[in-house]
Amino acid sequence: MELGDKTELSSLSFEELQAFVKDIGEGAFRAKQLSEWIKKGAEISEMTNLSKALRDKLEQKAYVNGVHIREVLTSKLDGTEKYLYELVDGNLIEGVRMRYHYGDTLCVSTQVGCRMGCMFCASTLDGCVRNLSAGEILGQVLAVNRRIREIAPDEKGIHNIVMMGSGEPLDNYAEAIKFLRLVNAPEGLNISLRNISLSTCGLVDRMYRLADEGLPVTLSVSLHAPNDEIRRKLMPAANAYSIDDILKACRYYIEKTGRRVIFEYALTDGINCSERDADELSTRLRGMQCHVNVIPLNEVKERSLKGPTPEQVERFIARLEQRHISVTRRREMGDDIQGACGQLRRSRM
Repeated sequence: MELGDKTELSSLSFEELQAFVKDIGEGAFRAKQLSEWIKKGAEISEMTNLSKALRDKLEQKAYVNGVHIREVLTSKLDGTEKYLYELVDGNLIEGVRMRYHYGDTLCVSTQVGCRMGCMFCASTLDGCVRNLSAGEILGQVLAVNRRIREIAPDEKGIHNIVMMGSGEPLDNYAEAIKFLRLVNAPEGLNISLRNISLSTCGLVDRMYRLADEGLPVTLSVSLHAPNDEIRRKLMPAANAYSIDDILKACRYYIEKTGRRVIFEYALTDGINCSERDADELSTRLRGMQCHVNVIPLNEVKERSLKGPTPEQVERFIARLEQRHISVTRRREMGDDIQGACGQLRRSRM
């Protein structure tokens, strides 16, 4: 049997897992046993409370998790870990584990590559190869949690998740939504949706759909410009969706969920980091329940864009604060391990 014909257990909800065990002629109680092993990131051969005959049957019909950590880079600066994952079909994706006093955060990918074409991102240089399944998105969390248990059994697993790795989550809408339900499920990892951020470059129609899902995740919007003219220089998606349309969708999201929206803003020298840009941005955002996350550009060698000077960053932030916009500079982590999205995968391809 080809691997592609097997059932990916990490993609199944508990109800789907119950149907699966029934289909292979097993009792309903097996679903609970399997869900406990899946949560641990175990292989079928390691499921010691199942009979050898049942494990053999499962090996023929299924596999648990199609994501395996192939390489780990650890920052000497702050302990950040960068993971290169290999998927069952040989494709590579990556993720980052960031260490904070309130718990570890894992950045997960939702696609192999990305088709959004943002000028400041390495993930999009070769386009989108394919979408990840919900189980492959979850599998990144399972693989890292297993690594944590094996290396430091006393440490807790992943506490927060940011869907900001390679790919546009809302371009892989159905699987991204299923992942959110899986990772939040009481029978699974039971991670609060309020501990999860989903980043989008502004796919307006999908933003409205997400608002109506009833999932209180934090919406992070890659804005990166105070107006459409500048945004079109940085992001091809700006040709399809105007900033006014994006902000209208953000206000709808805030109204439906009660959650504030985060605007990601990568400062790029000579393009979007003047005090005038800050003034225009603050005018657009005034009165909205939001926060601006300022990110000094992490330069990608294949692009000509340059990062700002420290003085430019300080002036931009100060200007927003003067205009009463909530703003912080994103803490830069993993600078010595190709921490920016897509760099490690591309270097290994």
